[in-house]
Amino acid sequence: MTNLQNCLDSCSIYVGTYQKYNNGSLYGKWLNLSDYSDYDELLTAMYELHSDESESEFMFQDYEHCSFFEKLGLIGESYISKEIYEIAEQINDSSYDIEVFESYVDCVGKMDFSSVCDGVMNYYIGKYSDDETFVQYLLEEVFLNPTKLYLY
Repeated sequence: MTNLQNCLDSCSIYVGTYQKYNNGSLYGKWLNLSDYSDYDELLTAMYELHSDESESEFMFQDYEHCSFFEKLGLIGESYISKEIYEIAEQINDSSYDIEVFESYVDCVGKMDFSSVCDGVMNYYIGKYSDDETFVQYLLEEVFLNPTKLYLY
């Protein structure tokens, strides 16, 4: 079992089923997404957890630290996208923290991850300790030196 580091490390989902819920039970278990190498392995664990049901209809009754994936529409009460592991791998392979991608989505709105990734690659210009340092960078490197203007 391969562990995906970084953006999946703190992502957990509480997996129950609609059948159990409708019968008055909240039985389920917290699963950390980084404990599974891909969607299929996660799905296998969910089926094993609820092996007492013949046709489990999973219900994600709660999730923690998945706000970025929720904003992209990759996770919800009754849905988790097969793409979540591929996207996590792309984020992990990039040189950016998940917070950069999440901030981009906060600024421009919900869109597909490919567009988010392109936007981050094209428009992200660094992390600064405070606003003054950022404005100083903009003045010296961008506005006073238009050949370095990367924004388009």
